[in-house]
Amino acid sequence: MKLSINCSGRLLSLDTPIVMGIINVNEDSFYVDSRANTVELVLAKASSMLQDGASILDIGAMSSRPGATIIDERTEMNRLIAMIQAIMQTFPEVIISVDTIRGSVAKVCVDHGASIINDISGGDFDNTMIETVADLKVPYIMMHMQGVPADMQQNPTYDDVVLDILKYFVKKIHSAKEAGIRDIILDPGFGFGKTIDHNYDLMRSLEQFMIFDCPLLVGISRKSMINKLLDISSVDALNASTALHMYALQKGAKILRVHDVKEAMECIKIYNKLDEN
Repeated sequence: MKLSINCSGRLLSLDTPIVMGIINVNEDSFYVDSRANTVELVLAKASSMLQDGASILDIGAMSSRPGATIIDERTEMNRLIAMIQAIMQTFPEVIISVDTIRGSVAKVCVDHGASIINDISGGDFDNTMIETVADLKVPYIMMHMQGVPADMQQNPTYDDVVLDILKYFVKKIHSAKEAGIRDIILDPGFGFGKTIDHNYDLMRSLEQFMIFDCPLLVGISRKSMINKLLDISSVDALNASTALHMYALQKGAKILRVHDVKEAMECIKIYNKLDEN
């Protein structure tokens, strides 16, 4: 497997797993503590995550929780640009990923300092996205989602959830490579158009996605696949999130996308010790 990605000229090693910290610059994301809608709050959250060991900060302006609606392009762009500029001015060496479904937003954000694009739609929502990312020469996080956030949890169905998503990635990876994208990261999309059983079937078979020779990103932090199973709220889901993080690492995950960086880094350190030859 490729063990580094080129983030606008900076090589980010994936020899050992890394943490991506979530910062949502909106007022609608499912986990309240991930939200930061002022520059001061964003910088405070960024500082804390970097000190705790985050290798990437993932900035998103549009909630993708179940039932969320897609915001307009101008609102998304305005929210992101100010925060990216503030973070880059304060932490010039930081690697920023932008969570967006729009090629136009991706371009502007990279122009202002972002160096990874994280697309929950895998290019399905904007047919310019793949070509745009190829032109920008940045890594592309390609996620699987069935439906759109507004309706994705209304009876999601698959013939075989693992096989169906593997087939999806075969086509998507081919298109991305044909366009010229060199660094592709795969995200199976836990919670995006999947039932609880679908999510755990995916987690159980996560190592199958390593056949593509692309790093695997896992985003399960405080999600409903935990909360509904245990009958708890997202506020109380840190312990269970950490348990799933360890399992995902054992199954081949290279990037943990999390709300709680310190705890995820502790999980990785223990995993690395257990994995010593």
